[in-house]
Amino acid sequence: MEAIEAPMQGLIVSFAVKAGDQVWIGKPLAIMEAMKMEHELLSEVSGEVTEITVDKGDTVYEGHPLIYIKTAEVEVPEAGQ
Repeated sequence: MEAIEAPMQGLIVSFAVKAGDQVWIGKPLAIMEAMKMEHELLSEVSGEVTEITVDKGDTVYEGHPLIYIKTAEVEVPEAGQ
């Protein structure tokens, strides 16, 4: 199990995944707003999203676990799918 943590203090704008989704390294997970800029959070591991610990609109602090992923090998879809 791996936790994707907030890289900085900011506001959660949106999620690109939900519990049960398969993710791979580099897949977009969420958008955070910090310092009047939007930052895309990318997956650092492959596996299945098991839990999202925050909601859209929540303010989080650096290091706060946002998404838990059960690590596993995942087939990466080809571009255009």
